[in-house]
Amino acid sequence: MSEPPPLLRAPPFPWTQAAREATSPAPDHEPDKTDDLFEAIRAARVGGTFWAKPCDIDEPVERVLRPRTEPELADLQATYGTNNTLSVAGGDRDPWSVLPQAKQLVAHGDDEWIALATIIGIPVQVLSPGTFGAPSDDEAALKGKAQAELARPMPDPFSNRWLAPHEAIALLAEWRRVIDGNRGTGGQTIVAACGMSWWKRDEIRRFLWVPDTRLRITQTGRTALAHARRHGGAVAVWPSRISPALIARAQAMGVDLVRVEDGFVRSAGLGSNLVPPASVVVDRQGIHFDPSTPSDLETILATTDFSLALLERASKLRENIVAAGISKYSRSNGVRTKPSESPKRARRVVLVPGQVEDDMSVLAGGGGMTSNLELLKRTRALEPEAEIWWRPHPDVDAGHRNGIVSDKDALHYADRIVREGSMADLLDEVDALHVLTSLSGFEALLRGREVTCHGTPFFAGWGLTRDLGAVPTRRGRQLTLDELVAGVLLLYPRYLDPVTGLPCPPEVLIRRMTEGTMPNRQGWVEPIRRLQGRIVSRFRPRRAKSARP
Repeated sequence: MSEPPPLLRAPPFPWTQAAREATSPAPDHEPDKTDDLFEAIRAARVGGTFWAKPCDIDEPVERVLRPRTEPELADLQATYGTNNTLSVAGGDRDPWSVLPQAKQLVAHGDDEWIALATIIGIPVQVLSPGTFGAPSDDEAALKGKAQAELARPMPDPFSNRWLAPHEAIALLAEWRRVIDGNRGTGGQTIVAACGMSWWKRDEIRRFLWVPDTRLRITQTGRTALAHARRHGGAVAVWPSRISPALIARAQAMGVDLVRVEDGFVRSAGLGSNLVPPASVVVDRQGIHFDPSTPSDLETILATTDFSLALLERASKLRENIVAAGISKYSRSNGVRTKPSESPKRARRVVLVPGQVEDDMSVLAGGGGMTSNLELLKRTRALEPEAEIWWRPHPDVDAGHRNGIVSDKDALHYADRIVREGSMADLLDEVDALHVLTSLSGFEALLRGREVTCHGTPFFAGWGLTRDLGAVPTRRGRQLTLDELVAGVLLLYPRYLDPVTGLPCPPEVLIRRMTEGTMPNRQGWVEPIRRLQGRIVSRFRPRRAKSARP
């Protein structure tokens, strides 16, 4: 008889088979304390086919039967009865949707559900001997076999090493979070998408993957809604590409709209240059940049009881991002020794980053102000003695988006225009930022800078910024910086490893960006987009020579 698959194993991602192949002999890990390991698995709800379809169970059941054949099922029902008894055959169901609600499991010894039931603490009746148990095994023996199974190491899909059990559980928990979010636990599974640009559709399919569900990406919202209605599912939409009419039609049809948007550490290159995203957010309530309605991020920040382990992880992630000089679209190329300390200057230095004036975040969260020039004017009024640096938005400067401010007009309120270098480099040099809704305000908080918000970005209203815009009362909670980081970078977005294509923790993407291993499969398009931007820019107001300190 062949050895059963490991209890801790990856879901069957269809596009990354090679990524799960071991490249070195498996090590012998020191066994973890059984109680701690079992508790970690119970909390993560991983092990076995955790990615499979859940069983809909409304109330606890007396016992769960795991027959091998239909005739055996009849025999088991004759032995154990059928009252409040559930039969689950095969491996196409999520055991965690069943076992926590059962009082007993009846299964053969080669069934991995025995190990999971033992971990959960459910009594097991073993029908025949196998890897996970034998009819003569008592509770201690079953625990020992489950512990031995967990000692089997899992290959790290992002490197050539192997994962210790707690590392494997953490990775599987991240995969479960993504799959459950796509499946819409308690809601509708995402079965269709619309408004997705052609050059990011491969990534979208991976971000929204659900086992045994084919995501249909359509050209029109009407087609997507019809498909979703037929299959009882939800539609993923790009917020800037949907109309009020589509929203109303979805509500009338009873189809959920799930908003998908670029993440906060997105890629090594501009989206306007058709560089696919390595991170997105998927929001079922609203979207983070629109303060008029609740969003999943707002709920996370307002209600999460952040554990010490999560905050330690957030602190380390923040330190790594700052040390590597990473911002949304890039990382610094310079040597960074003390990235969080700005140089001593005679005058306070305030950076004002420009934005795309018709960007959704500006329209939704700007409080009615959309003008970059007006933002500069207001900043000068509030900071009359400061040295103000103006940073044009790269998409606007590249000629792709709206929001140009002539250098002459900018220098009426700013002391310098700063185009060279990454945003991370600039944040290291200044004392404070004034933003409308720009993500650079959040990136400045990571580096300990003062931030004034003229609009209502997602990071405003949590006690870490000076807020001039209207903040929803829903945000009244005071957060520490690491609590904000945990919600914004760990619990809300999804990430893809650009090397393997696997969903990954943010630490993997940060490592890829730091190492420079960020392949772009649409690289052939980027030079064309740059040329297009230069042509468009020729018809924009000419720029004065950029000034740097």
